[in-house]
Amino acid sequence: MVRTRFAPSPTGYLHIGGARTALFSWAYARHHGGSFVLRIEDTDRERSTAASTQAILEGMAWLGLNYDEGPFYQMQRLARYREVADHLLKTGWAYPCYASREELEALRENQRARGEKPRYDGRWRDSKALPPAGIAPVIRFKTPVEGSVTFHDLIKGPITVANSELDDLVLLRADGIPTYNFGVVVDDLDMQITHIIRGDDHVNNTPRQIHLIQALGASLPQFAHLPMILGQDGERLSKRHGAVNVLQYQEDGFLPEALLNYLARLGWSHGDAEIFSQEDLVSWFDLAHVNRSPARFNPEKLLWLNQHYLKESSDTRLATQLRIDLTLSDAQWAMGPLPEQVVALLKGRLSHVTELAEAARYFYTDPAPTPDILAHPPEGAIRDALQACLSAFQTAAWTPESLGPLIKQTAQAHGLKMGPLGMPLRAILCGTSHTPSLDVTLHLIGRDAVTRRLQHFLSLMN
Repeated sequence: MVRTRFAPSPTGYLHIGGARTALFSWAYARHHGGSFVLRIEDTDRERSTAASTQAILEGMAWLGLNYDEGPFYQMQRLARYREVADHLLKTGWAYPCYASREELEALRENQRARGEKPRYDGRWRDSKALPPAGIAPVIRFKTPVEGSVTFHDLIKGPITVANSELDDLVLLRADGIPTYNFGVVVDDLDMQITHIIRGDDHVNNTPRQIHLIQALGASLPQFAHLPMILGQDGERLSKRHGAVNVLQYQEDGFLPEALLNYLARLGWSHGDAEIFSQEDLVSWFDLAHVNRSPARFNPEKLLWLNQHYLKESSDTRLATQLRIDLTLSDAQWAMGPLPEQVVALLKGRLSHVTELAEAARYFYTDPAPTPDILAHPPEGAIRDALQACLSAFQTAAWTPESLGPLIKQTAQAHGLKMGPLGMPLRAILCGTSHTPSLDVTLHLIGRDAVTRRLQHFLSLMN
């Protein structure tokens, strides 16, 4: 059975690159009817935080990337890493190294001075020297000296690395904490991971991990390294490009389905499909159509997708969000239109969910007229037409079908076109010059609120 995993380090939030890796791993497992495992690699004790772990879990939950097993925490598995390291010591694949940090730094400085690649020189690999007193050793792996490692990457194709490029990897630090390459191998084997899908910044780690897997006598999983995500300027994606906390997108008013759809298209495609559901993604997803070249993050396309999903989102769902974001008393809600009606009218005009509350406010509270109309109040025919509207609104049938013609006829009766009358009506009644169709807008605001607001404004002009 296919088993994939997502293994973030809780040294920061869940960002766009990590979310895409999680999505592809999740989609591959779901497509094949397999299992998706979440593992928290928290062995960086100085930088790992509970807040980062919580942000990762909340980001996964918001995106709907449900996992079948986990979360597992590496710091709860230290005894297991020690057990495997002891096995490698007994089988001759590992050895204790007593070189001090100062000694190793001097080695690297000398190598750099000679123009060589800094690397461990194997001084304790086959040493017969007595261990120095009072020094806890690290455990190093005996990397094969000759030959090479070749593996077939499911995205990049065949990759070969000469063993001469690799030095003897530290498996366990002196404090018993595993290094990344050792911990990840033990975890992946114990959790029976069949497909390792991760960013291509891990390509250089793969030969080391293959050596370890082979030394443990285990079968190799398959590897797939995803090309990195770049900003529109071609530089590595950073905060200024949008590589922020996934939960920041939630706060900024993006829908999770819009972000998931966008992430799926960042380096993967299914024909010409641009908009598709999570179900479609699971049905279609494969690794054969993941691009080998880096993807570019385009915030405008993400915004376009968000606008689409806002339009398609249910009125009930958005009405619930409106009630959360627009804090009103029960009386104010009761005197205004149904939130579902307001949402249905406004959602096609929005780019972000967070715009909904402000856009809907004038349906429930009397807004201040726009500063422009207060500074330049209507005069002459426009003012007379507004007064006529006030009179007509008090007795007119209160339906969009009646209000539209009424306003148009009032404008014509005063020698005006619709615009010169409609604009001040919006400014007075809604506190903005940008609203949906005026007849539907006034209908939802309601007769009492419309006449009250218009009457109050005209009284100010006397």
